[in-house]
Amino acid sequence: MRAALFVTCVNDAVYPSTGIATVRLLERLGVEVDFPEAQSCCGQPQFNTGYRRETEPLVRRTTQAFEGYEYVVTPSGSCAAMVRRHYPEIGGADAAALASRTYELTEFLVDVVGVTDVGAYFPHVVTYHPSCHGLRMLGLGERPRKLLEAVRGLELRELPGAEECCGFGGTFAVKNSDVSAAMGQDKVRSAVSTGADVLCGADNSCLMHIGGILSREDAPMRALHLAEILASTEEEPWS
Repeated sequence: MRAALFVTCVNDAVYPSTGIATVRLLERLGVEVDFPEAQSCCGQPQFNTGYRRETEPLVRRTTQAFEGYEYVVTPSGSCAAMVRRHYPEIGGADAAALASRTYELTEFLVDVVGVTDVGAYFPHVVTYHPSCHGLRMLGLGERPRKLLEAVRGLELRELPGAEECCGFGGTFAVKNSDVSAAMGQDKVRSAVSTGADVLCGADNSCLMHIGGILSREDAPMRALHLAEILASTEEEPWS
């Protein structure tokens, strides 16, 4: 099986470890991974801010970059949702075809590769935050939890108010910074109350917001992308 990695600009610029973990994980499961170098921003920031005209060239570029791949995999629910929900209405038939071949990482693992136990080992206490795009737009449901529950050594604890938004919301965090920060602080209080070592999620945009608050408050918890947990093994432990 061959797939193209849509790493997303946030991961490429700020969280390259997530992209590396995704490749390691997929290759361990027998997936041949390509990285089309022509890929760039999918256009979500522009589109969400109302700049549709500025979004269109990015839709065309992304569509062309991933042309010919049966599967396109991304460790980002928000970018997957952008492609799946909005590309068909912006870019026509070619963009709609890309939308039908684009999978968020946990969808790809569970629905296409057909696994929940990926051979991971992560001896830590973890709580899981489902991001809004993954929860509401993609309908990821229990896929991330099933993958986490199969990780050896991992203790998964329920996050109170898990389905409440963390407050990031892309440009919402810029335009409504006070509200965004308050929502993030609520999420952090709930996460810390679980006693977990790690708060994980499938969107580094949300984890950047939550992780920033955790860091500023010197909380005893780290925000970490789900891919990095699933890529961890006894032979290559996470630290």
